[in-house]
Amino acid sequence: MTAWIDAFAPAFGLLALGAVLRARLLRDDAIWAGIERLVFWVLLPSLLAYGIGGVDLGALPLGRMAAVFWGALSLGAVLSVLLARALGHGHPAMTSVLQGGIRFNNLMGFAIAGSVFGGPGIALGAIATGLIVPFVQVATTLAFAVGGGRRPRPVAVLRQMVLNPLIIGCAAGFGFSVLGGVPIGLSPILRVLGQASVALGLLTVGAALSADALRDRIGTQALTGALKLLVMPLMTWGLCILFGLDPLATAICVLFMALPTAATSYVMARAMGGDAPLMAAITTTEHLAAVLTLPLWMLLMAP
Repeated sequence: MTAWIDAFAPAFGLLALGAVLRARLLRDDAIWAGIERLVFWVLLPSLLAYGIGGVDLGALPLGRMAAVFWGALSLGAVLSVLLARALGHGHPAMTSVLQGGIRFNNLMGFAIAGSVFGGPGIALGAIATGLIVPFVQVATTLAFAVGGGRRPRPVAVLRQMVLNPLIIGCAAGFGFSVLGGVPIGLSPILRVLGQASVALGLLTVGAALSADALRDRIGTQALTGALKLLVMPLMTWGLCILFGLDPLATAICVLFMALPTAATSYVMARAMGGDAPLMAAITTTEHLAAVLTLPLWMLLMAP
């Protein structure tokens, strides 16, 4: 039991600490905005580049993991849109349900994967992120782009993909892996930067959660949370069995699909014309519910 508590205490403890710091000590929005940019543009890409760069891709079931993730995300995207339509929501709210249904808090994933599975878990978590991020980025960008009858502009979508720091970090990691590993001298720098990303990132997520948003469209919050935290990992587990993944790869796939949505979903909703209040509500609800659902999924995945 002690080991189990130690595995989840860092992730959820840092979320709670971030909320306390935001309310009591660091109340200036500019401080958290600066930390968010540092994590997004520097620290997390470093973690991805280091984690993927040290993996022997030839020894991993990369193709089968891609099939599992992309299959689950495709089903999740369709179910998210159908759910929003069934609830009678317009396009802005639909984009929030979509983000709540398929985006993920990869920082929590790395914290839990490292605590439960150690180095191999972090390495597979980096691979999982490298497979999930491009799909999610394309799906959400297209969803925002088609709002109001507008046609998505391929050049704009491609530009957002190419300039996304997470995709850049993943691409660098895959490149390092193909070339035999992260270069000497660069490796310790990326390792230290990557280690800082998890703690600082989770603090910013906690600071971004809003208890005031919990009363906004409770039914939509509950159904979107159920889709993300229960249905998505269940579908993923089924696909893992179908494609014959080993227990560790299966556990990582289910873990990353069981994560609550990314805190940056609110920023994206606000910047691109989505329903930002609903997005804030969904983000907060999913993180609170994940306190119960994530340990349950990891217990089911335990050998």
